[in-house]
Amino acid sequence: MLKRRTRTLSAAAVAVVLTAGALSACGDGKDASKSTALDQTTVSGGSATEAPKVEVKPKPLKVTETQTRVLKAGDGPVVKGDEIVSLNYVLLNGKDGSQLDTNFGKQKLGLNLGDKNLLPGIKKGVANQKVGSRILVAMPPKDAFGEQGNAQIKVAKDDTVVFLFDVVSATTPLKTATGKAVTPPKNLPSVKVQDGKPATITIPKGQKPPKDTVSQLLVDGSGPKVQAGQTIRVTYTGALWKNGKVFDSSANTPQGYFETAIGQKQVITAWDKELVGKNVGSRVLLVVPPKDGYGAAGSPPKISGTDTLVFVVDILAAY
Repeated sequence: MLKRRTRTLSAAAVAVVLTAGALSACGDGKDASKSTALDQTTVSGGSATEAPKVEVKPKPLKVTETQTRVLKAGDGPVVKGDEIVSLNYVLLNGKDGSQLDTNFGKQKLGLNLGDKNLLPGIKKGVANQKVGSRILVAMPPKDAFGEQGNAQIKVAKDDTVVFLFDVVSATTPLKTATGKAVTPPKNLPSVKVQDGKPATITIPKGQKPPKDTVSQLLVDGSGPKVQAGQTIRVTYTGALWKNGKVFDSSANTPQGYFETAIGQKQVITAWDKELVGKNVGSRVLLVVPPKDGYGAAGSPPKISGTDTLVFVVDILAAY
């Protein structure tokens, strides 16, 4: 309901998020202290803004199972298999050692290790490592881009790919908004939230809807601020101002939450404008006129082109 168009992925996102067929994303339990095909690969230089140089040896490098080599063991907590991790990375083709992509000097990459569409080799390599670690991960096609390869980033169907990962952080998404309660003005809708159910949104009687979007904190979270370009995990309920009828809720989805890129025109304008900059943990009340929602076309059959919308959104994670 919220998406305004099919989500597209940048080349960087393609490199790490696309599925490689119907593959399991289970950890392999490999003992990283044992000898691996990555033992001769070297890493040198680099900084917070410049990618280190990774020299793949031998070339071509081919593996039949995902292998991990720990270059530096971190001193943070161990990464679990269902957390959201923040990473810096360099991606290389094992065939010739060529660098295909990196995010050093850019926004850190956030990945949901519980995402069924994540490349299996990423979860195998990162899960059970400690935050602060630097690791090399070699992935065969079955744990990377499958039999089709990935022509966009110049990975052929038989190529092993090699990642250098710096594990920056790992967090468990919140279950509900967490922070300081904020009392909203009386001229705004009131909200009652129940776990696992659509929120109850009560429209003030006799009150005309605002002409401009209203954004009101109900809970001020203490987490990091949401940045444009991140993926956010939220729970939400949307209702119509004219009658208070709920037209959509994440509580009605199998997973019970919703994830989307934010600040990238993937959702309605009000979400992009008003959720960016809010703290993780916040509960946000949004009153959205058509111009910042679905416009004059509406979103039939539930939303007409003149409907003002009311959302309550809990921001559970941003990565």
